[in-house]
Amino acid sequence: MNRHDPGPAFRALHRPGDPFVLANAWDAGSARMLAALGAQAIGTSSAAHAFTLGLPDGGHVGRDAALAHAEALVAATPLPVSGDFENGFGEAPETCAETVRLAAEAGLAGISIEDTALPGEAPYDRALAVERIRAAAAAARALKRDFVLVARADGVLTGRYDMAEALARTLAFDAAGADCLYVPLPPTIADLAALCRATAKPVNALAAGRFAGHARAEFAAAGVARISFGAALARLTQRAIRDAATAIFAAGDFAPLGQGMPGAEVDAMLARFG
Repeated sequence: MNRHDPGPAFRALHRPGDPFVLANAWDAGSARMLAALGAQAIGTSSAAHAFTLGLPDGGHVGRDAALAHAEALVAATPLPVSGDFENGFGEAPETCAETVRLAAEAGLAGISIEDTALPGEAPYDRALAVERIRAAAAAARALKRDFVLVARADGVLTGRYDMAEALARTLAFDAAGADCLYVPLPPTIADLAALCRATAKPVNALAAGRFAGHARAEFAAAGVARISFGAALARLTQRAIRDAATAIFAAGDFAPLGQGMPGAEVDAMLARFG
């Protein structure tokens, strides 16, 4: 892959009905392990990144820190990297456009921008949300290389609007120039399939929560082009920490510490991209 233009290879992975897994990492080590285990592309996770900084999810990490984090993941492996860039780090459409330009300079193959006015949960007015994506898409098309812009409608996830509004927003984002559409955790996989039928653009699905119970084949049958897991893998590691530490501090039981991966196996994975 051309390290200077990861966009074409990344865009080619987006095939409706034949989804690839966008493997969300939170540091260079997790990115390298995921790549060694077969990932075709890496995604940042705003929540997982925030956790590494001791911060909660939801708009608490600034753009400069997110860009620096993304650059570290770009450098970690040869794979294309997509940035989870929350609300574009500002309300104004011009801010979203500037975020696209900075993300491209950082070496990212694309980013996602959501319609939530972080750090709260209220969605932007639909008209403003669409203008934000229109500005971001214009900035992406003005780049000298390819760049995949994902438009997220997060109101179903946050409980601020229903699937009908999410569909209306995603179709408006489609018309505004988004390359990929994303409604995290719609009510059912049938709703996800309806979204896929409503657009010719690739659709991203989140394999987390209740949707973690669906296999890749089910996402494929729904017409999905891309499956991400957000902070779900990071939360799985957090559960391992919680369970082991609880055994240690509550019962003096160190047995969980003997269940980790062999160091030599981890070292081999990391060294593959060193």
